[in-house]
Amino acid sequence: MTEHHCTLATRPITATVRLPGSKSLTNRALVAAAMADGDSILSGILLADDTRLMIDALRALGVAITVDESTPAAEVTGCRGQLGISAANIACGNAGTVMRFGTALCATSHGLFRLDGVPRMRERPIGALADALRQLGTGLEFPEHEGYPPVIVHAGGLRGGQVLLTDPPSSQMVSALLLAAPYAMKDVLIEARGDVPSIPYLKMTTALMDRFGVAVVEQYQPGSVKFIVAAPQRYQAQSMAIEPDASNATYFLTAPAIAGGSLTVAGLGTDSVQGDARFVDVLERMGCSIERRPNSLRVDGPPAGAKLRGIDIDLNDMPDTAQTLAVAALFADGPTTIRNVANLRLKETDRIAALAAELSKLGASVKTFDDGLTIHPAESYRPAAIDTYGDHRMAMSFALAGLRIPGLVINDPECCAKTFPGFFERFEAVVA
Repeated sequence: MTEHHCTLATRPITATVRLPGSKSLTNRALVAAAMADGDSILSGILLADDTRLMIDALRALGVAITVDESTPAAEVTGCRGQLGISAANIACGNAGTVMRFGTALCATSHGLFRLDGVPRMRERPIGALADALRQLGTGLEFPEHEGYPPVIVHAGGLRGGQVLLTDPPSSQMVSALLLAAPYAMKDVLIEARGDVPSIPYLKMTTALMDRFGVAVVEQYQPGSVKFIVAAPQRYQAQSMAIEPDASNATYFLTAPAIAGGSLTVAGLGTDSVQGDARFVDVLERMGCSIERRPNSLRVDGPPAGAKLRGIDIDLNDMPDTAQTLAVAALFADGPTTIRNVANLRLKETDRIAALAAELSKLGASVKTFDDGLTIHPAESYRPAAIDTYGDHRMAMSFALAGLRIPGLVINDPECCAKTFPGFFERFEAVVA
């Protein structure tokens, strides 16, 4: 197993960075472009494990995609709503979007499709999506464990109608239904009730669909979200630039909060469709100064001699930022509590348990509960080797701790390739 030895920040940070494209937008745009009428050009795409798996999955379904690695960009020849393959085995790795979006996409076709992933993917639920697709007329079977991959899709097209999901464990299941719904035989009404996590990702999905020419009626109320997708509709090819990844930007934006100084992320601002761009609001609550512009975000750390403030916050809308905040909490004055993020237990690893284990190694006191955790900072911290559990966000978030804690080692740093190949080189170049 390889290791990364973190470098302490020896002076305040002064930097402007432009980061790779959003994984979430890249994979949504690839799906829409694949089904569209015409040829789409997607510029600034993310080229990482999760997006390459999506590209490979779409190619396995008969979609022609040409990738320019240098730009990076992709030219996608839309299949006009008719996937060219009637049987395929789809390798999803540990990419939730590929498994969930791919299952719904296969359901729009006719044929037999098998989707599987790595052992951790087989522990990540997909039953709520399967039940919804069954309500729309698709046959699905689980050859090993009901509700968990691998899944076999007996596709005969989506007939349309009404579907209900109660307490869906991931918003990706709702997004999967939305992306496929325009190609149903009649209108689709999707309702999700109860605890619906990551609602900003649903708004990202409908904004992307609108960009590709598909109208969605949407309603958001406490305890219920509803969508009406008139069908049939057809995506229309687009030339689209992909924004920098807001989730990955949080590691850079948080660096001056911990090490002092100022950092600007270019290309990501108040015009962003990504909910995680609002993580700067969290840093502001902790004592940072924020400059918000339509296409950039700047964070200035607390004044010299001041500490971050511990906070109590509901991160249900931004669960992918929880690990960033948990590490920043090490350097706060007072405890930080992160609430309403139960779906973290169903990600690449059980992120709540993993955070508790690794923060405790450093000397913090951590209390976990079903849907969150509280971090009590220590007076001082000890060096440790941080285990990453194959989770890219564990590796990237703990890089922040290395700015202030001597001797910090990150095990298996290559897991960052899931969404940010070369992360440590970029991060250390900015903060060193």
